Amino acid sequence: AFCAEEERRVRANDREYNERFQYASNCIMTSKYNIITFLPVNLFEQFQEVANTYFLFLLILQLIPQISSLSWFTTIVPLALVLSITAVKDATDDYFRHRSDNQVNNRRSQVLMRGSLQNEKWMNVRVGDIIKLENNQFVAADLLLLSSSEPHGLCYTSRPPIDYVCFRVMFFFLCEGEVVCEPPNNKLDRFRGTLYWRDKKYTLTNQNMLLRGCVLRNTESCFGLVIFAGPDTKLMQNSGRTKFKRTSIDRLMNTLVRWIFGFLVCMGVILALGNAVWEREVGSLFQRYLPWEPPVDNFLFSAFFSFWSYVIILNTVVPISLYVSVEVIRLGHSYFINWDQKMFCSLCSTAAEARTTTLNEELGQVEYVFSDKTGTLTQNIMSFNKCSINGQTYGKVLIHDSESTLDFTQFNPLADPDFSFYDEKLLEAVKVGDSHTHEFFRLLSLCHTVMSEEKSEGELLYKAQSPDEGALVTAARNFGFVFRSRTPRTITTTEMGRTVTYSLLAILDFNNIRKRMSVIVRNPEGKIRLYCKGADTVLLERLHPSNQELMAVTSDHLNDYAADGLRTLALAYKDLSEDDWEEWSESHSNAEKSTDYREDRLASAYEQIEQEMMLLGATAIEDKLQEGVPETIAVLSLANIKIWVLTGDKQETAVNIGYSCKMLTDDMTEVFIISGHTVHSVRQELRSACSSFYILRSFREMSLTSSFCQAHALEADMEVEFVSTACACKAVICCRVTPLQKAQVVELIKKHKKAVTLAIGDGANDVCMIKSAHIGVGISGQEGIQAVLASDYSFSQFRFLQRLLLVHGRWSYLRMCRFLCYFFYKNFAFTMVHFWFGFFCGFSAQTVYDQYFITLYNIVYTSLPVLAMGIFDQDVPDQRSLEYPKLYEPGQLNLLFNKKEFFICIAQGIYTSLVLFFVPYAVLSDATQSTGVPLADYQTFAVTTATALVIVVSVQIALDTGFWTIFNHVFVWGSLGTYFTIMIALNSQTVFRIFPNQFHFVGSSQNTLMQPVVWLTIALATAICIVPVLAFRFLKLDLRPQLSDTVRKTHQWCFKTYRTVKAVPRTGLPQTLTLSRRSGYAFAHQEGFGELITSGKNMRLSSLALASFASRHSTSWIETLRRKKNTPTPPSTENASHCNHTKIVMEHDN
Repeated sequence: AFCAEEERRVRANDREYNERFQYASNCIMTSKYNIITFLPVNLFEQFQEVANTYFLFLLILQLIPQISSLSWFTTIVPLALVLSITAVKDATDDYFRHRSDNQVNNRRSQVLMRGSLQNEKWMNVRVGDIIKLENNQFVAADLLLLSSSEPHGLCYTSRPPIDYVCFRVMFFFLCEGEVVCEPPNNKLDRFRGTLYWRDKKYTLTNQNMLLRGCVLRNTESCFGLVIFAGPDTKLMQNSGRTKFKRTSIDRLMNTLVRWIFGFLVCMGVILALGNAVWEREVGSLFQRYLPWEPPVDNFLFSAFFSFWSYVIILNTVVPISLYVSVEVIRLGHSYFINWDQKMFCSLCSTAAEARTTTLNEELGQVEYVFSDKTGTLTQNIMSFNKCSINGQTYGKVLIHDSESTLDFTQFNPLADPDFSFYDEKLLEAVKVGDSHTHEFFRLLSLCHTVMSEEKSEGELLYKAQSPDEGALVTAARNFGFVFRSRTPRTITTTEMGRTVTYSLLAILDFNNIRKRMSVIVRNPEGKIRLYCKGADTVLLERLHPSNQELMAVTSDHLNDYAADGLRTLALAYKDLSEDDWEEWSESHSNAEKSTDYREDRLASAYEQIEQEMMLLGATAIEDKLQEGVPETIAVLSLANIKIWVLTGDKQETAVNIGYSCKMLTDDMTEVFIISGHTVHSVRQELRSACSSFYILRSFREMSLTSSFCQAHALEADMEVEFVSTACACKAVICCRVTPLQKAQVVELIKKHKKAVTLAIGDGANDVCMIKSAHIGVGISGQEGIQAVLASDYSFSQFRFLQRLLLVHGRWSYLRMCRFLCYFFYKNFAFTMVHFWFGFFCGFSAQTVYDQYFITLYNIVYTSLPVLAMGIFDQDVPDQRSLEYPKLYEPGQLNLLFNKKEFFICIAQGIYTSLVLFFVPYAVLSDATQSTGVPLADYQTFAVTTATALVIVVSVQIALDTGFWTIFNHVFVWGSLGTYFTIMIALNSQTVFRIFPNQFHFVGSSQNTLMQPVVWLTIALATAICIVPVLAFRFLKLDLRPQLSDTVRKTHQWCFKTYRTVKAVPRTGLPQTLTLSRRSGYAFAHQEGFGELITSGKNMRLSSLALASFASRHSTSWIETLRRKKNTPTPPSTENASHCNHTKIVMEHDN
């Protein structure tokens, strides 16, 4: 073992030196097994499961002749089958990991070795190697950029790990030198190191690094020095295992299985005590005929062996195939999600994807949805909509489709033909040479980090770090200020047809704390100017005092834009003298070269220069809602799913978000905003809102530090008040929240409400929230794929969420619950017969059934029908699930499978076992064949009981199945046929001749099944088992129907009526039948808004004409249970009525 690496030393092209430190190679391995280790490692992992270890223990017991009355294969066959299926699944998964690893490891790179470039596999690259990359190649390892083919030393990359396009500045072409840097870590946005070269020292930062996983773009070639390789790269350091998520049903199943273990032990103890009493009182009387077998020499020893024998016999009460059956069902549900054409987006050719198979039924129990805004609720496709310049507002919303957009091509041949703007006043101001307007667009053309690619004259392609920047630069382009190209020290533009090159003196980059960016440029006349754009909350407070009047007017415009749901930025500039620039440049240079607290020193330098600026105006960008967002939120709300929007936008926009998404509606009487600046004020506002059960939440940040400041409302001593107040409301919108605070809000609900949560987002800033929630959903959109990679499910449009939850989630929960209820029922019905038989066989651990029947019962006779039900069953069609969202509520209340339902299933199974044992026992004890031979023999009783069992459980699953497919028919009736075929075959002359020592009862099954009294006994037992179930279900359907029963009955009636109407000849007036369908909605919204790079947005909308859902007699019982569930914090009657008119918005004021 080696000590933790404290620093890394790397010499270029010196493998002998670098290998002394034993740095990791560039070979990656995400697979778990190889050919040699697969079997032992996989078996070790599988026997970590308590159930598998338990059955292995039983198998060992069965090898002891004095204990077991069953052959060892009755346990080893099911156990081997379960282990084999799991092993095949694990091997398949690992095979794909191996294939992916080999594909990556065998990629080729050009490595500088012995003075020439040689093609080497990635796996053979070592720390200290110099690599040449060419355009569109993947970066093989974390490289220090040494040289670029670009004229000014630029290097462009796309960076999947952090979702943006960036550039790297040229450093040195290095063949000798040493790098001393930080050890491997997972911080994607930070690198600290020093280059020692030719007796000089140079500071290295993240801007000098190319990270593994990037793709070289728009650069012919570059050279880099390998600093971190393989598992040490930042990409691999960030690919740690995601926290394993378990469903509530999984946790309940584990509890129930432990209870069953306890029940099994109790039965074993009871039967062992019975054996002790019987052996002492009765067995001792005929020891001459039935002596104890060694080493048993007394009744207590006999009871001890009897206990373990019955543990073996009754082990089927703990279903060995339960877990593998659950995994097969979940896999089927995942495929249904992947194959759903109604969740396929044709525009981006993206299908829904279930990235996990363990959470499907949890989708049917969601109570809280936490959603990002930009790119999730909105399209994240920005368009320049309005602006304010020197107190004058420009821009108008398109009212009529016939209204034509401005034609920029005659005024500007470099204009983007796809750009749309509808206010000719702004174009006129540019044409007449208004100085403020020109300076406004000059700022937009200079203050950014956009890359420009010009393949032919005038054909420009912008690659922006964020859609906002792309929209702003495109707007400047169309209004005559065209960004053409950049170098590390210059920016070239075309201003009103004239090419102008500015010297780029400094870039003061954006981050989430600064919420602004600036550039300092020198124009051709030698004048130095700082241009700044950023959030109004941080920029307006840095203006010169002479801007007060203009700031008041611009603030009004900003508020108007925010009310329209637009994303806003404020713009300002500052003239600098040569002395000012020289003085600041020196302090900035010192901060850049600093090795200690470099980020803090840079922030201080930026803060120093960004003061006393002159206000230019503001921009407003539209980010439209995605298709179907208001309808989706409205439908989910009707399903009693509470939706919280967590956004970085400010309060004014948040209110508009609520209205546009139908979270807030006009019939809600009041919106409460909590925006205290101290702990005391926030607490008072929360209590005031809670007292009336109205709430619009907003919380204040304590400080701005790098350790993610927490809002007052999320503090430990206030979180209970916050949660109780927020959860009393119908709508919650959190504003100004950081990625960490999004995750904290989710954790609070998980902690205090014990409800299933779902988080949905599309960007890297949503990853924390997605991983914190029970279920994470990633939107594959404009902000990269990191949210998708961290998610459990992914699709391309927010509107697909309602189908994921209300259809697939509800069906998965329903199917899994029905599967579990039936599975426990059939196993108890099967196993408990042995328990009753123990009282009639002297507690001798003799089995009722043939040992082959015991082996095949769970893996052949009853496995496929229950799997078919668990995979294909449904109570109502998918369209009805969407039309009646109230159908979703039983899953939220966990009504279909809980401890009560489990005991009901167990009780039914025990009742069935009583009937299956005592009815044949009573009938056959006095029955005779037609020849007068008695039927009261062991084999006749065993065949009769086994046949009745198979028929009863088959009829029961036929009753439980609500949706019949060809698979259900084949599996149910096929399993019955398989049972009779195998039973007759095992008792045939042919099998006896082959295995004379194994199959003794030749022809017994045929002889038994030829007796009419046997079939009458089977029919009687089946009727006694099934008729009470039928009677109960008919009474329940008539007296207390569930909503699903009502919907199904209505659907069947509509279908029959439709067929009848269709068959009637058109002799009279035309007849029409309107089936229940969700009506379509015309959606006209206002626009979107937010701050640069941070997320946020929503708009306003008219009321949805949603159909009222029939919940009268069928949902009152659900409401009663829901009220009981919420009794820990009951609102008053008056306040409870107010809850229907409440909304909540949260603001985190940065």
